[in-house]
Amino acid sequence: MDIRKELEKRILVIDGAMGTMIQKHKPTEATYRGERFKDWHTDVKNNADILNITQPQIIEGIHRDYLEAGADIIETNTFAATVIAQADFDLQPFAYEMNVEGARLARKAADDYTKKNPAKPRFVAGAIGPLNKTLSLSPDVNNPGFRAVTFDEVVEAYYEQVKGLVEGGVDTLLIETIFDTLNAKAAIFAIKKFFRDNPTAPKKEVMISGTITDASGRTLSGQTLEAFYTSIAHAKPLSVGLNCALGAKEMRQYIAELSTIAGCYVSAYPNAGLPNAMGEYDEAPEDTGHYLEDWAREGYVNIVGGCCGTTPDHIRHIADHVKTISPRSLPQLEIELV
Repeated sequence: MDIRKELEKRILVIDGAMGTMIQKHKPTEATYRGERFKDWHTDVKNNADILNITQPQIIEGIHRDYLEAGADIIETNTFAATVIAQADFDLQPFAYEMNVEGARLARKAADDYTKKNPAKPRFVAGAIGPLNKTLSLSPDVNNPGFRAVTFDEVVEAYYEQVKGLVEGGVDTLLIETIFDTLNAKAAIFAIKKFFRDNPTAPKKEVMISGTITDASGRTLSGQTLEAFYTSIAHAKPLSVGLNCALGAKEMRQYIAELSTIAGCYVSAYPNAGLPNAMGEYDEAPEDTGHYLEDWAREGYVNIVGGCCGTTPDHIRHIADHVKTISPRSLPQLEIELV
């Protein structure tokens, strides 16, 4: 299967929110612990990544729900499966296993659906989240120069994650929800280092998705969209895009801008609108579908889907609204510096 060939033919649909679907199961502390970690010395509730090990049937079921809804690409449940993020639960030794098992669960579900309809191959994107520590900003307002983590530590954490995802069988590596481009650059470096160190490993395309945090049009670490793209273009990604933070209505202008500057495919998977006062998402699936249909008709996108608050119903509507629309053509950009 060649994802590039599919992107030339049609707009691909990526899945929706994993966390939203996990919460529909109303998991308890005991759910997260399972049998394997029933006597663990710290609370592990809300650690979604541990469910790859303790409740694989839940995660695989969610993948299948999104595939049934029409998703072409499903993301592994590995958003926080790094030794840095898992330190919150003292589960660092299990981060690698979380990635391997997360990739295997998604791989199995995707392969089953590809077998059902070989004309519509399904792909697995290894989800690489932004971490809970940032390289560009200090967590101490009294010491702007302080950093809670070093670049080398971030690279090491991502390297282990990449290793697990590749060995688990992903098709692509998705660096997503980027609010600090320096963290993303560490992930890019880790990916390149892994494949240099393992020349026989099957090479994987890299997808990159950033986050514009508010109406200023900047990432949390202060970059404009164009600056962000320029900062990561050297990775020669399969796609670059935006996800999270904003709903489709608020994200539109930034996707329009990105579509004019990106020399690669463009992805967009917004939230189901902005959260209400209770932190919940109210945007109806048909509304999300109409918003993304508009982007598709304008020629802005190659990959669309949903982030926080979206469900298989949102993905079903999105897939239905874009299925007859041609994908964005890759532009011929002028290179001013070589």
